[in-house]
Amino acid sequence: MSVEVKNLDHLGLVAGIIDEIGIVEIVNDLLGEKKTEKVSAGLVVKAMILNGMGLVSSPLYIFKNFFESKAVENLLGEGIKAEYLNDDRLGRVLDKIYRFGLNRIFVAIALATVKKYELTVNSNHLDSSSFHVHGDYPNSGESGTIEITYGYSRDHRPDLKQFLMNLICTGDGDVPLWMKMGSGNDSDSKQFGRSMVEFKKQFQFESLTVADSAFYTQENLQIAKEVKWLSRVPVTVKAAKNLVESVEESELKTSQLTGYRFQESQQNYADVEQRWLLVESQKRKESDLKKLEKKIQKDGESAQKKLRELSVREFACAADAEKAAFRLLRKSKYHQITDLEITENSGVYQVKANVTIDEASVEIKNEVPDDLSWRRMF
Repeated sequence: MSVEVKNLDHLGLVAGIIDEIGIVEIVNDLLGEKKTEKVSAGLVVKAMILNGMGLVSSPLYIFKNFFESKAVENLLGEGIKAEYLNDDRLGRVLDKIYRFGLNRIFVAIALATVKKYELTVNSNHLDSSSFHVHGDYPNSGESGTIEITYGYSRDHRPDLKQFLMNLICTGDGDVPLWMKMGSGNDSDSKQFGRSMVEFKKQFQFESLTVADSAFYTQENLQIAKEVKWLSRVPVTVKAAKNLVESVEESELKTSQLTGYRFQESQQNYADVEQRWLLVESQKRKESDLKKLEKKIQKDGESAQKKLRELSVREFACAADAEKAAFRLLRKSKYHQITDLEITENSGVYQVKANVTIDEASVEIKNEVPDDLSWRRMF
């Protein structure tokens, strides 16, 4: 008697969730199903998901090898064999998905997931990720296709070409709701507004979309006028920078959250009425002030070293010595030359001076640091 052992591993759980959501049935309804097919399009998609969650790399041309050691019938259904999952079958299904529209299929599955697990959708989060690839990937030039090319690499591989994915997830559980692929050189600031609008068209429910400051451009605000959004206002916006710098401590209200204070204001930017919320973090302020102290100390040590080097130099005239003294700390943010004296001995001139903290400069840095890090505008 021979015994054949096949593995399920964690893939049994993954297969169970796929079946709970009904992904196979959704894909088959959208792409169609023929009785002559040994493996339906929906089952091929399920197999690809299992492969992707299998914790090993298995390219499509050896896809069936992945399932040879797995309990295929338990995972995919009675009568299904690993040999049915060849690259030709996968390729035909991928072509069908491309022609139908991957985003439409993704949305249908997302809606089924929301319904099945009773997710709340009153808020969602928008962001993008880059995926690098190896190889040439020449541009096909075909209209409507993305370009795999060089761009800003979030995974720190600027030497490789990439593509982008814009993704919107639920605030409840971070479940993906909507996605769209983009070219490798697309920027968030150009895509986020359109992504919000497309999402709203496909999902007929009110939801607040949260995005980072890349969204906050005049163009995006105009595009997303009918969308409820929440974003951080970058201090590159002049009005935001002025407000952050000008608000007095006494004008801030104490938040219910310990360690935070805030101020609300109504603003009109890019011809869009909006509510700005300035938030100050006491913990971040204390941390940044400690960093500032270290910067001042380091700057002072550097200034003293420069002064010692200057004090032993000899100049041909008093004007040259004085000029060198004034140039000494021109790049210093926190210190200045004081008690300057030019001495003459045997026809050469030398500098005598002290280095002191520029109190006015330090006071400004204490109130409003360069990066405005403890105050944020939303």
